[in-house]
Amino acid sequence: MRRLPLRRALGTQIRAILQSKFRTIISKIEQSPFWSSTVIIVTYDENGGFWDHVPPPVVDKWGPGLRVPTLIISPFARRGFVDHTLYDTTSILKMIGTRYGLAPLAQRDAHANDLLNSLDLYGPAH
Repeated sequence: MRRLPLRRALGTQIRAILQSKFRTIISKIEQSPFWSSTVIIVTYDENGGFWDHVPPPVVDKWGPGLRVPTLIISPFARRGFVDHTLYDTTSILKMIGTRYGLAPLAQRDAHANDLLNSLDLYGPAH
């Protein structure tokens, strides 16, 4: 059996620990009185987008946007739904701004798609 280099093995262990912590935190939120009005957005950057099968889109003068894996955990999340809308990390800001009627902070979030397509605000759970 081939041994992983130490750096990669440590990365694997750290990911396992973080996933366990996320599970614990999310479980506690799901069991709290706040769950019925909660949207949890989990996103991460694995440092470079090497996992992706397509190049990132060019968004603005600051360069390409990143294709970042994102999970939406909520009673409002569309179950079994994979959204193919173009989003970036400023889409989170756009969703908050849309929800609370706030002005955009910059051009990028002003032109970003919000994440509302991934939510069902009026479905069976509500």
